[in-house]
Amino acid sequence: MQPRPTTGQIIIYALGQFGWALASFCVANALIYFYAPPEDVGADFPAFIQGGAIFLGLTLIGIIGFGGRILDGLTDPLIATYSDRMQSKMGKRKKLMAISVLPFALFGFLVFYPISDSLMTNSIWLIFVVIAFYVSFTGYLIPYTALIAELGHHQDDRLKISMFISIAFALAMICGAQIYGIQESLEQSYTCAEAFQAPVLAVSMIGLVMMLVPIIFLDENKYAQQNTESPSLSKAFSRIKGHRNFKYFVISDLLYWLALTFIQLGMVYYVTLLFGMEKSAATSFLELSFVLSFLFYFMIYYLNKKVGKKWMMISGFMIFIIVFGLIFFMPLLGIPLASMFYLFVVLTAYALAVFGVLPNVIIADIVNEEEKRTGQSLSAVFYGARNFMMKIGISLANLLFPSLLLFGKSLENSTGVKYSVLVAMVFSFLGLFIFLRYREKELDLT
Repeated sequence: MQPRPTTGQIIIYALGQFGWALASFCVANALIYFYAPPEDVGADFPAFIQGGAIFLGLTLIGIIGFGGRILDGLTDPLIATYSDRMQSKMGKRKKLMAISVLPFALFGFLVFYPISDSLMTNSIWLIFVVIAFYVSFTGYLIPYTALIAELGHHQDDRLKISMFISIAFALAMICGAQIYGIQESLEQSYTCAEAFQAPVLAVSMIGLVMMLVPIIFLDENKYAQQNTESPSLSKAFSRIKGHRNFKYFVISDLLYWLALTFIQLGMVYYVTLLFGMEKSAATSFLELSFVLSFLFYFMIYYLNKKVGKKWMMISGFMIFIIVFGLIFFMPLLGIPLASMFYLFVVLTAYALAVFGVLPNVIIADIVNEEEKRTGQSLSAVFYGARNFMMKIGISLANLLFPSLLLFGKSLENSTGVKYSVLVAMVFSFLGLFIFLRYREKELDLT
């Protein structure tokens, strides 16, 4: 029986979360902003790839983002099974993380570095770097998240680890959000594209350094409780497919990621076109919401013990529904835009805290329950399945969002932006409806 990880080891582990979240921030949040920027708000990027609808109302940037994640998602089961079966003196999880870390950070920058004046050449280049980015992202993320259950072989540690990595994620979002403000300040001396690429390079480099911290300093062999027995790929997924609780969780989680990605992709559009603010207000929104979420983390930590994870997750979905509903019906409510903006910040901060802390704990609970029942470790496979569904959600959002923008993304016509808010509200409602079928009491965690 491995000893429980020290607080210092948990912090070292959490720095990896800060690193991968920061290194992936720009691709996750600013890909559409860079290749299909909002109109009339100073985002004067040249046309790097073909714009507008190219097939059934879908845009090229939407198809590239969607296709890259789907192709990457298909590799998730292979990488997860490989990680579960890997053996290494440095640690079975750390070895794959070490292999993936450099290309992950490198391609995260190259996504925003078109290589030609030709739209066709840039499109082919973008397809390649997006796929390479997501595959290396998975190579780091799957073994990293598998360590949540393996380091957290005590339930209190699982909650503590999840809270620390949630704080690290929030800090990464705050740091990543600085790209918009830095871009604005650099535009005095550089082109709009160069002013954007400079902070993208910076966050990629910082992310790389932070991702190396757990690879170098985490004592996986001492603190991670790992079972060397692992079933075949077909048997592993047969077990996952038959796990009722996990099925309802990951489907609702997919819908959560759809809604969250709409917020992330739409933030610049919402603050400039709906709230009438400068694009740097997107930075302010992310800063305020993630800083405020720190306060909610501690509240959730204690409320979880009182009311349970299920009811806390339900409250998160309900808040998302309220947030999108308020934005969509904002012109009818008569609330001052500044007041609505800060209300939006507070409500979003609570939802981000709930979904930042609890999903990883829920999966870790399921992993530990399954290992007690069968004696076999499926940590990477369960987290890999969750990552796959997360990618499906993010991919669909990247596919749908730019198509909705075709209905209007200017100050004179923001219809497409408003449609995106309504669609995100529907996703949140469906996520709530499905998660209501999750039964927390079925888990035996004693």
